[in-house]
Amino acid sequence: MTENKWEQLNHNEQSVIRLIKSDPFISQQELAGKLELSRPSVANLISGLVKKGYIRGKAYILNEENPVICIGGANVDRKFYINGEVKFATSNPVHSTQNAGGVARNIGENLGRLGKEVILVTAGGSDAEWTFIEQASSPYMNVDYVAKFTKEATGSYTAVLDRSGELVIALADMDIYEQITPDILKNLAPQMSQAACLMVDLNCPKEALNYLIEFSRNQSIPVVFVAVSAPKMERLPEDLNGLTWLITNRDETEAYFSIELKSNDQWRQAVEKWLSHGVENVVITNGAKGVMIGNDSEGIYHIPAIELEEIVDVTGAGDAFSSAIIYAWLDGKSLPDSAKAGIANAAKTLQSPFTVRQNLSSDQLFKDMEELS
Repeated sequence: MTENKWEQLNHNEQSVIRLIKSDPFISQQELAGKLELSRPSVANLISGLVKKGYIRGKAYILNEENPVICIGGANVDRKFYINGEVKFATSNPVHSTQNAGGVARNIGENLGRLGKEVILVTAGGSDAEWTFIEQASSPYMNVDYVAKFTKEATGSYTAVLDRSGELVIALADMDIYEQITPDILKNLAPQMSQAACLMVDLNCPKEALNYLIEFSRNQSIPVVFVAVSAPKMERLPEDLNGLTWLITNRDETEAYFSIELKSNDQWRQAVEKWLSHGVENVVITNGAKGVMIGNDSEGIYHIPAIELEEIVDVTGAGDAFSSAIIYAWLDGKSLPDSAKAGIANAAKTLQSPFTVRQNLSSDQLFKDMEELS
């Protein structure tokens, strides 16, 4: 294929072809370095060139590390910011934004920006909302394994925030995630068996969570469950043995065990309770009071939160925390350092108007940890 046939390609696509032509065995990481792009962005460029017929996907397309497979919610986030004081039972002046959201998708974008290879597994409608999500997500993750349904609406999350950025009320249309069934997941067994880990949010139905924890035990694949709300804690499998990570907050833990966490001792005891149920690593967040994190080998640690003078938007901070915990753990960091990575990423996200902050990278996260320590 001659270079004049590349004219319809953008600059980055043409650069990828030239580099591959000069070194057919060049790795995605080397391509990323030469092009000054993230490796997930390079992977998506290559995938697009394969689909367009410019390259055939031979040995030079190397997977240097196994992907993180994010399973769960991917929806449209609509945020309405009230301009003045909140007034109920009447009209409130607002300004609004729309972004791609969802716990699994948000964590996937954070990890993609941090340089991890990510595959998103979710359910979406055949509608404009899904097209919007796909366009926003594809630079950071592989969206080829999304299950599409013509008679279901893509998930949506609508948040009303006061002028300080605190949540007033949220409306979640998440029915489509009931379509993430074991039958759909079984078709992805080859991909899941090669994963660095499975990240699963509790928007998935209980039968899917049961299947995934059993799959992880049988295949020795690490699996991370991320809680999404107190009511959905009942979806957790009865047998949690083999669950690599559980990331939850105080309210969700209180709801699951029917207890109240009023002191640090009770907070610590709740971590011990999760560990006694077979979970290998546990995180319980508690807002401004910080994080309690623990496992049987390293012990249990309390990591204080970072005090912020200004909060722009709370949406996405929890997902930023979870993604940085996963990233640091996959990088071999200790429990305290993993928690500090999560807290730093959450703090910077709280100061951003975006659900996933736009300046995130592995280097930036390291700088943020140093700055905020």
